[in-house]
Amino acid sequence: MSDQQDINQDEVMKTKSSLSSEFKALVEQGSQASDARLVEESKKGDRDAFGELVQRYERRLIRVIGRFVNDPDTIDDLAQETFIRVYEKLDQFDPSRRFSPWLFRIGVNLTLDFHRKKKRRVWAVLFTDRSSDRWIDTPDSDPRPVQDLQQEVRATISLIPEKYRTVLVLRDMENFSTSEIAAILDRKEATIRWRLAEARNRFQELWEKRQRD
Repeated sequence: MSDQQDINQDEVMKTKSSLSSEFKALVEQGSQASDARLVEESKKGDRDAFGELVQRYERRLIRVIGRFVNDPDTIDDLAQETFIRVYEKLDQFDPSRRFSPWLFRIGVNLTLDFHRKKKRRVWAVLFTDRSSDRWIDTPDSDPRPVQDLQQEVRATISLIPEKYRTVLVLRDMENFSTSEIAAILDRKEATIRWRLAEARNRFQELWEKRQRD
């Protein structure tokens, strides 16, 4: 392939990437506008509008809570309580901000409060092939069954302090962006990036120690 062809190919890839980013931004803007409209209608007592918000976010909320809680009934209860709290606090929502991080902040806080009150840390299956950022490096030749490895991963993650562990789950397991996690946890993006790096380092150290023992 000639140098000119290489340049043309690079330009095509850059154009595709730019168009993809622009399309994603437009979709996100449309979703935000739709959320804002539904929130305003919900504030006026439109239960159907709030029902649309529930339908839009229920599945992901349940999945997020399920990363922290192992009991299906408790997951459902926490999800339901989250939407009740959201509905009760709609007047406190700042319409200049995105709705989804605000909702997930309420859900995550309720879930963490549940753990603190029970004085226990129960973790669901955190290691899945859906993660786009495979920060866990386990040898392909490892003879142990996959289930055993998953149990070891869960056990290792459970040893990481909550403030790092929460960021790790939201970023690497649920693929929230740094800005979204910052909004959910009400922290600066720089703090989230630092906690994520620390969480990954701690996991790696704990994982390697477990393999040596």
